[in-house]
Amino acid sequence: MEKSETVGGSDAARGHGVCVLAMVLFAMGFPAADVLLQSWEPISLSAVRIVMSSALLVPIWLFMDGLAKARRAPWGRGLVIGGIGFGTGTLILLVVQSLTDAVTAALVAAMMPVAAVMLEVVLDGRRLTGSFLLGVILVLVGGIVASGASLADSRFGLGAFIGICGTFVFAWASRAAVKNLPGMSNMGQATITLVGATGFNLIVWSLFMVFGWAGTKVGVMDGYGLLMLLIYAFCGLAISQIFWILGVAKLGIGMASFHLNATPFYVMLIVLALGGSWDWMQALGAAVLAIGVVVAQRGDAWREVLVAE
Repeated sequence: MEKSETVGGSDAARGHGVCVLAMVLFAMGFPAADVLLQSWEPISLSAVRIVMSSALLVPIWLFMDGLAKARRAPWGRGLVIGGIGFGTGTLILLVVQSLTDAVTAALVAAMMPVAAVMLEVVLDGRRLTGSFLLGVILVLVGGIVASGASLADSRFGLGAFIGICGTFVFAWASRAAVKNLPGMSNMGQATITLVGATGFNLIVWSLFMVFGWAGTKVGVMDGYGLLMLLIYAFCGLAISQIFWILGVAKLGIGMASFHLNATPFYVMLIVLALGGSWDWMQALGAAVLAIGVVVAQRGDAWREVLVAE
C-alpha cells in the first residue's frame, strides 16, 4: 500500500489549535443543554437544535462555495454519512445525557479515542506503537479524572452501552466526512453531513410523534430559554462542527478525537466564568490529557502511526 503523508509540525499545531476551539464551542452546549432539559424532552430538543444549525450553515456554505459547487456535491454520500453518523451520534449523546448521570456520560465520552484508533487500525492499516498506546492510556485516564468519574460509582446499563456505540458511529462519520467527500471544502463537508443529520433527526421525531412515544415535549421558549437554545445549536453544534471537521482533516480522527476528553475541563471553565467553583481534580485530569497528546504525537512514534502499512 502507498504510504500516506505525515503531519508536519506547523500543520499539527494548527490542527490542535482548531480542535481546541472546536471543543470549547462544543463544551458551551453542555451547560445550555442542562438548562434546556429541565423543560424539553430529548427527541424534540435534538430535532430543533439540528434544524437551527443547518439553517445557519447552509446559507454560509452557499455564500462561500457557491451554488454550482453545492449542486455538484456528492449529496448521496454526504446525507448517508451525516444521517448514520452525526445524526445518530448527536441524538444518542443528548439521550444519554438526559437518562444517565455525569459519571456514565464522562466514561462514554472517554471511549471516543479508543473508537477512533480502532477504526484507523481496521480501515486505514495504521500501526500502533508503544508511545502511541501510552498516549492513549494517558488521554483516557486524564479524561476520566477531569470528569470526576469513578468506575465504582458508574451505572452501566443500556444507556451506557448505546452511548459507547454512539462514539463509534460519530468517529466513523468524522473520518468518512474527510475521506469519502473529496474535493469539498471543510465547510461543505460539515454542512452536507449536518443536513443528513437533520434529516435523520426529523425522521426520528416524526416517528415519535406519530406513535405518541415519550420524548417530544417542547420546553419553555422565553428569552432565557431561546438564548440557551441558540448557544446549544450554534456554538455547541453548527460552528463547532466546522472546526471539528477541519481538525480531523489536519490531524486524522485518531489524534483529533483525543481533544474530546478535554470537554469536561472546558465545561468547568465555563461554569467557573458563570460563578461556579474551581475543581483541581479536573485541572489535573486536563494536564494528564495534554501530556498524553504530546506523548502520542512525539517524533517518530507518531509518524509510525500516520504511515499506512
